[in-house]
Amino acid sequence: MKKIGSYIYALALVICLGTTAMLAVSNHNVKSNASGETTLASDGAFRDGLYLGKLAAESGQAPRPAIGRWSADQDRSMFAAGYRRGYNESLASAAANGGRTQSAE
Repeated sequence: MKKIGSYIYALALVICLGTTAMLAVSNHNVKSNASGETTLASDGAFRDGLYLGKLAAESGQAPRPAIGRWSADQDRSMFAAGYRRGYNESLASAAANGGRTQSAE
């Protein structure tokens, strides 16, 4: 009877440790996704592209990011990514509002 009790205790311990490890890994993935957005939000080239993409979409211009504003390849790709996101989000917002652009009142 003592052997069965020790097996049950060992099994309960393994289950607890496994659950704890699974939750720790799951929590880490959530933090890394939030960290990616934080990285984008703190990147100057990305924010510049986001702003200019939004302005271009609101004024009805074709999506043509001016990547020459940035000299480093990494900055150029971040600017282009921000531009595309800003442009697409602005178009989606306008479509959700029935084609009306938001005015700064």
